[in-house]
Amino acid sequence: MTTYFIQAALYLLVAVICVLLAKRFGLGSVLGYLSAGVIIGPITGLAGEETNTIQHFAEFGVVMMLFIVGLELSPKALWNMKNRLIGLGGLQIGLTTLIITSLGIAFDFPWQPSLVVGLIFSLSSTAIVMQSFAEKSLNKTDGGQAAFSILLSQDIAVIPMLAVIPLLAIPAYFGMPETVSLVSDHGNISLVENLSGWQYAGAIVIAITLIVGAGHYISKPLFTLIAKTGLRELYTATALLLVISISALMSVVGLSPALGTFLAGVVLANSEFRHELESNIQPFKGLLLGLFFITVGAGISFAVISDHFFLISGLTIAVIAVKAAVLLSLAIIFKIKKSDGWLLTLSLAQAGEFGFVVLSFSSQSQALPPEWVSILSPVITLSMFLTPLLFIFYDKVITKKYIVVQANKEADNIDKKGQVVIAGIGRFGQVINRLLMANGFETTVIDRSTDMIDRVRKIDIHAYYGDATDSSLLYTAGLEEASLLVIAIDGQESILHLVKHVKQFHPHLPIVARAYDRGHGYLLEEAGADHVFIESYFTALEMSKTSLQVLGFDEKKAEKEKSLYYQTELEHHDDLYKAWGDANKESYLFNNFIELFVSLEHEMRAAMTSQVNNDKEES
Repeated sequence: MTTYFIQAALYLLVAVICVLLAKRFGLGSVLGYLSAGVIIGPITGLAGEETNTIQHFAEFGVVMMLFIVGLELSPKALWNMKNRLIGLGGLQIGLTTLIITSLGIAFDFPWQPSLVVGLIFSLSSTAIVMQSFAEKSLNKTDGGQAAFSILLSQDIAVIPMLAVIPLLAIPAYFGMPETVSLVSDHGNISLVENLSGWQYAGAIVIAITLIVGAGHYISKPLFTLIAKTGLRELYTATALLLVISISALMSVVGLSPALGTFLAGVVLANSEFRHELESNIQPFKGLLLGLFFITVGAGISFAVISDHFFLISGLTIAVIAVKAAVLLSLAIIFKIKKSDGWLLTLSLAQAGEFGFVVLSFSSQSQALPPEWVSILSPVITLSMFLTPLLFIFYDKVITKKYIVVQANKEADNIDKKGQVVIAGIGRFGQVINRLLMANGFETTVIDRSTDMIDRVRKIDIHAYYGDATDSSLLYTAGLEEASLLVIAIDGQESILHLVKHVKQFHPHLPIVARAYDRGHGYLLEEAGADHVFIESYFTALEMSKTSLQVLGFDEKKAEKEKSLYYQTELEHHDDLYKAWGDANKESYLFNNFIELFVSLEHEMRAAMTSQVNNDKEES
C-alpha cells in the first residue's frame, strides 16, 4: 500500500509542477500533463510497469468526457448536425483513409493492412482537442464547431471500423497463425471470442440496442427513485454505476467503452436529470483526463524511437501533413474562412486515443502484425504530443496574422452622418443604437470588427469599419456637428483615451460612456465624460429586484427597495469619487476609501431596515 501512496504522490507532484509551468508560459494544461508523463516515464524511470494498468484506469477520463459530450447533444441536435457529420466528418475520414491506403499500396503493401492503417490515422484526439478548446474558449468559433462535428463523426465511425477490421485480416501474409481472438484490451472476459465477422457485428447491434433501450425506458424511473432519497452521494454512485456498467458491456463485446457512454449520453440528453448527471461526472472526468495524458507521455518508449528514429519521425510528419492537407482542403470547400480554417486544420492534424483502441484491436484480430503495432503506436503518441505545439503555433502566428491583416485594413469612407456617433456596435452598443433609431435619431456607427459591421449593415444600420480613437475618422464621421457621442468600444485604455481626446478638442459635446467597473468609471469622469455607466450595474440592480420578488416581495416593494439602494449609492457618489481620487494620489489614503465603502454598506443596511420597519407600521 505504501508503494501506491508514494507513486500517487510522485505522479501528482510532477503533474502539478508541469501544469503550473505550462499555464504560466501559455502552453496549455495538456502539454503540461504530457510533459509530466515524459519526466515520470522515459526520463527519470519513476513510472514502472504500473503505467499500462494506470492507463486503462485513466482511459475512464475519455469515457466520461464522451458521456458528457453526449449529454450535450440530443438526438434532434445530432440530426441538425447531419450535414456536417456526414459531409465534413465523412469526407475527412474517407479522404484521409483513401490517401494513406493509397500510399501503403504504392509501397507494395497489400490493400487490407494499408486500409486498416488508414482507418487508424483518420481518427483524431477528442480528449486533447476538446480540452484545448475549452481552455482557450474556442468551442463556439466556426472552426471549433467544425472540428467538433468531425470529432463526433470519428467517434461514431469507430463502431463500424471495429466491425470491419476482422474481415480485413490476412494473417498468412504476415506468417501469423489462422486463429482470431477478439478479446477486448480492457479486460480478459469476452463474449465475442472466436466469433465470425458477421456474428460479431450482430453482437454489437444487440449491445447498442440494450444501451438505447435501457436509457429510454429504465433511466427515468431509476433516477426519480434516487432523487426522492435526497442523498447526493447515492446520485453520484448511480451516475458512476451507469458509466461503468455501459463500459463493461462495451468491453465484453470488444468495443471502446467511450463509444457506448457517448451513445448513452445522447439518449439521456433530453432527460430532466441531465444537468445533475453532468455535475456528478465532471470532477472525475477532469482528474482522469489529466491522468490519461500523463500515461500517454509516460508510455513513450525512447528505445523504440531510437531504434527506428527516421521511420517513426517520417511517419509522424507524414500523418500530420496528410491530415492537415485534407482538413485545409475541406475548410476551403465548406467555406470555413480565415483563422477558423487554420484552427480546424491544426487542431485535428494528429492521431488520437481511439487510434490506440483500433490499433490494439487490429493486432488481436490479426489485421496487423506485432512489428507494425510497435512502430505505429509511438507515431500516434508523438502526433498527440505535438498537438499542443500546433495550438501554440495557431495562437502565436495564425491569429496574429489575421489580426494584423484586419488592423491594416483601411477605414471605410463615411458618406452619411447622423446626430449621434456611436463608437462600438457590440452587444452593448447595439441596444443603445436600436433605441435611438426607434425614436427617430440618425446614428453613425464605427467599429473595428469587419464581421460585426457586415452583420449590422444587413439590418439597414449605417455602420463603418474603422478605429474610433482615430481623430481623423471621428472628424469624417461628423463629430463636430453631432449632438452626442456614445462610447461602447472594448478596452479600458481605449475608452479613456477617446474621452480625453474628444473633451480636449470638442469640450461641449456630451459624452455617454461605458465603464468596466467603478474605478474605470471614476477615471472616465475625471477625463470629462458627462454620463458614465458601469457595464453590469443596472443589470445587477434588476436581477436583485427579481430575486426579492422570488423571495416573496411584491413588485411594488421590490422596486422600492431597488430605488432606495440606488439613491443611497447616488447620494454618496461624490464622497466616494473624492476618496478614490485621494487614494490614487496618495496610496496611504487607500484605507480611507475602504472605510468609506464599509460605512456606505452599513448605511445601506440601516436604510433598508428602517424602510422595512416603516412598511410594517404603515400596514
